[in-house]
Amino acid sequence: MTTDQKYYIFLDEVQNVLEFPRIIDSLFIDKNIDLYVTGSNAFMLSTELATLLSGRYIELHILPLSFREFVGYYKFENNLDLAYQKYISNSSFPFTIELNEDSKSIKEYIKSVYNTVILKDVMTRKKISNPLILESLVLFLLDNIGNIVSTNKISDSLTSYGRKTDVKTIEKYIDSLCESFILYKIKRYDVKGKRCLKTLEKYYLVDLGLRYNILSKASPDYGRELENFVFLELKQRGYEVSVGKADDYEIDFIVEKTDGVEYFQVVATTREKKVIDRELRSLKTIPDSYPKTILTLDREPVRDYEGIKVINALDWANED
Repeated sequence: MTTDQKYYIFLDEVQNVLEFPRIIDSLFIDKNIDLYVTGSNAFMLSTELATLLSGRYIELHILPLSFREFVGYYKFENNLDLAYQKYISNSSFPFTIELNEDSKSIKEYIKSVYNTVILKDVMTRKKISNPLILESLVLFLLDNIGNIVSTNKISDSLTSYGRKTDVKTIEKYIDSLCESFILYKIKRYDVKGKRCLKTLEKYYLVDLGLRYNILSKASPDYGRELENFVFLELKQRGYEVSVGKADDYEIDFIVEKTDGVEYFQVVATTREKKVIDRELRSLKTIPDSYPKTILTLDREPVRDYEGIKVINALDWANED
């Protein structure tokens, strides 16, 4: 290589190459090389590569399309409700845009992503010998997004379905799914006790189209789908997110920001008095004055209950 010329090298899915950490490290010898490395799971930086490149790399996590990006591409600014339905059913994976809203092609593509990540990535990388348990676990988690679940409960449920397993196996498989970025495990935080809780996490999907096309639920849970949608938007904004607990009440999301924290409750509709009272009660239990918001699908003007705002989730996600 000539000393006065810049070379740009792009290595895709490099974790599939034998001895890839040392190969990458060797390329750093030449100062004229600008190196970009991509991978579809966290394994890449859990190897010796992170040690070899310590202090010499910038890591970027790339998520699917945000709701605002999706709306802008399809020019849905005047119909956010329709945009939301397509966002959660057609998928937010960028390639689905090329499929021109062909539901059959989109379904086939989503299934190919699912099979590639589950069968070729997780199973091969972790040397999983029982694919039926792994697939049953994935279907269970798809059906329980936003629910507080324990590995004991998952193990017992799968065993009752004829998929005998144990807690350690479930934990191993879940870790593998999280490493592949198909799933996010969110820890719970005790707001009053100011400590992280060690059990009963929540799980969210990287793309709601996976749930829609793989699970094929006849009657979707609008509230938990919206909760996953809000979680993804918070991730898109770069926030650290946890699930909250205040006394016996649940706080859907605690968001860490540079100037403090913000609390969110997510519910499909607040038109029933008992529902809005329940959501307000949870937020009022929090003993501080940081911003508190209820996000909903209701098409109503912004409401304010003693400082707690009720906002349409789609307007919120599409704002600048």
